[in-house]
Amino acid sequence: MESSPQVLWERCLQIIKENVTEQQYKTWFTPIICTSYEQETVTVQVPSQFVYEYLEEHYVNLLRRVLNRVFGAGTKLLYRVEADKTNNITVDLEASPRPVAAAAPRPVTNANKAPNVLQAPMPQDLDPQLNPNYNFENFIEGISNKLPRSVGQAIAEHPKQSTFNPLFIYGPSGVGKTHLVNAIGTKIKELYPQKRVLYLSAHLFQVQYTDSVRNNTVNDFINFYQTIDVLIIDDVQEFASLTKTQNTFFHIFNHLHQNGRQLILTSDRPPIALQGMEERLLTRFKWGLLAELEKPNQELRRAILLSKIHRDGLSIPDEVVNFIAENVNDSVRDLEGIVNSLMAYSVVYNKDIDLGLAEQIVRRAVRFEKKPVTVDHILETVCGYFNVGQNEIFTKSRKQNIVQVRQIAMYLAQKYTDLSSSKIGVLIGKRNHATVLHSCNLVADRLKIDKSFKQKFEDIEAILKKPKG
Repeated sequence: MESSPQVLWERCLQIIKENVTEQQYKTWFTPIICTSYEQETVTVQVPSQFVYEYLEEHYVNLLRRVLNRVFGAGTKLLYRVEADKTNNITVDLEASPRPVAAAAPRPVTNANKAPNVLQAPMPQDLDPQLNPNYNFENFIEGISNKLPRSVGQAIAEHPKQSTFNPLFIYGPSGVGKTHLVNAIGTKIKELYPQKRVLYLSAHLFQVQYTDSVRNNTVNDFINFYQTIDVLIIDDVQEFASLTKTQNTFFHIFNHLHQNGRQLILTSDRPPIALQGMEERLLTRFKWGLLAELEKPNQELRRAILLSKIHRDGLSIPDEVVNFIAENVNDSVRDLEGIVNSLMAYSVVYNKDIDLGLAEQIVRRAVRFEKKPVTVDHILETVCGYFNVGQNEIFTKSRKQNIVQVRQIAMYLAQKYTDLSSSKIGVLIGKRNHATVLHSCNLVADRLKIDKSFKQKFEDIEAILKKPKG
């Protein structure tokens, strides 16, 4: 008599239990339910997108080996993910088709070796090293990334016609530079599959170059890179002080640019702030478009959170989402890490995601500010201190007391919020970017030489930092 799928799945679990720790088994495998076995396909139900992604990343080979052993060779795995628990909506996702016997991921090790132009693969054989999970669909647009995102899409749609060459994207860690350049590359491969697109880090380029020097194949190394149609280099600041690597990249850059090939570069700072970089290379970095990716403001942070929560099929209360968006303001990476932590804690400890759990995790992960300073709070404080009506700030009045309130408010907004100068100008008096910078410089200079003004400023800061209520 043949065993039922559930009985066979229990055998699978016994084998899995012998190959993982008790905690790993309880956390990731106990929640799995085998729902069917039809047409050589085992369907298992998992509680969320998060669990599905974790299983795929860490345990898919183990699952495939065990299924082949218990259900039979060639057995396929299908995940049934709970996308919306309230309405009982599920999504079926196939397991990644990795070889069962594979001991390690495919080409990261080979990528460290200098390529040989005599064996350069045909376009369809070149692995672009792109992460398909980083795409335009899940790169949420906001004020802080609108320009680079729009330009990136234009390049992806018309890589040969783009005037933005090179595209140099800069900004602090965690704001989405790697996501954006992967999205550009992925879109190009989707629209123009024949294009030779390659993404790599500056560090990996350096490793490859060093390997080619050691093997006396530098010419082959250069020739290979000169065949690329779209070259994406992440974190070019790592070329600093590496003179020979810079010289080699300079020749590759020139060849690609002169032949209408697209270059996309990222850095944690603009070219003018790159130390240890040859001037001729810096000049070329500035040939196309310099696009800054700023830290996301609160509105964008909330949109990013909601997108990830929807993607992962999670259910997180609005008050928790708002709390995270208010307090986690350094990077997109931090936001995603908080959501992953919430899900992990919820699964491991079988707890609902609530404000208490969110506050506990946020306190551990980031510099916690219970009530972040807002532009509204700044205007209220400064106007109250000088007894000026907030509506007067938005007039064209050049009265000294009103101008002073505007300038101090702009300086405090720049100091205590993560808003861009343009956004601060809009919110405080509807002034432009240049006015904000000029006002901040005036306040900074006056603080150094005017003791009376400095005392007033410190009084305002003390009021601003005092908890409300």
